[in-house]
Amino acid sequence: MKKIASVALATLATLATFAACSSDDGGDGKGTVTFTTWGEDFIEREIPPKDESGEVIVEDGWTIKYTKFLLVISDVSVGEEGKEPAARLATPKLFDMHAPGPKPVTVFSDLPGKAYTHVSYAVSPATATLELGGGATDADKQLMVQNGYSLYVEGSVVKEGATKSFTWGFKTSTLYDRCKGEVSGKETEGVVVTNGGNDAVELTIHGDHLFYDDLQAPEAKVRVDNIANADADADGKITLEELAAVDLADKTKITAGTYGTGSASNINDLRAFVEALSRTVGHFRGEGECLARAK
Repeated sequence: MKKIASVALATLATLATFAACSSDDGGDGKGTVTFTTWGEDFIEREIPPKDESGEVIVEDGWTIKYTKFLLVISDVSVGEEGKEPAARLATPKLFDMHAPGPKPVTVFSDLPGKAYTHVSYAVSPATATLELGGGATDADKQLMVQNGYSLYVEGSVVKEGATKSFTWGFKTSTLYDRCKGEVSGKETEGVVVTNGGNDAVELTIHGDHLFYDDLQAPEAKVRVDNIANADADADGKITLEELAAVDLADKTKITAGTYGTGSASNINDLRAFVEALSRTVGHFRGEGECLARAK
């Protein structure tokens, strides 16, 4: 089970302070930082009820399958605290995370060798300047730009012969800031540039987060029943409008899970809840985390 992202949105939580900057020093000379992005097997293939070892992944036995997972990545930056970024990706890029394998995002070359403790990126609404990244098509770009989406997903949930589809678009703008992750067994904040070296960084996207039952708790579970049951007209399609009709306080419709909102405000229905979860999909170097806040 993946940890839920550290959520520190202006309307969701109070900002926390990360640990002090890494003491690692990249040394003299210049080096490179290469950014890729990947949706892991959960987005490329499926989120099964259990993994190969039998550990439960989806609490209520559904299988979640994405057929499209469009995401706009922008404002990738590398820098030091209190200074202008040493490098920044100015042009937003659209990716379909359902397409197989890691996808190139950007390469920052000739950076002075040192530790850069302030690394961030954003998932932001599509604009006309959008470039196509791995897996994305011109039709995908048109869809995202026309609707101002930052994240768009299509897929289905399946259990015991029952199948329900979903098509959800989100217009949220989220900055994933002060990113840190594990490097050679050590938690490292940001990146470290060494002389002639290349720090390869993966911006990892977690598709299971859209089905979590808590916005902030580390023990949040993946659940589908409440979302599947929101299909009020029983047409096999779960719409955002149907999710909006499910009050989080209605225990006849929210039958399992905490659906806790923590310090968040104005999140009273299942649509608002899933939209808030859409701000937590971004991670860093696999399971590494960033502070997420409205941009």
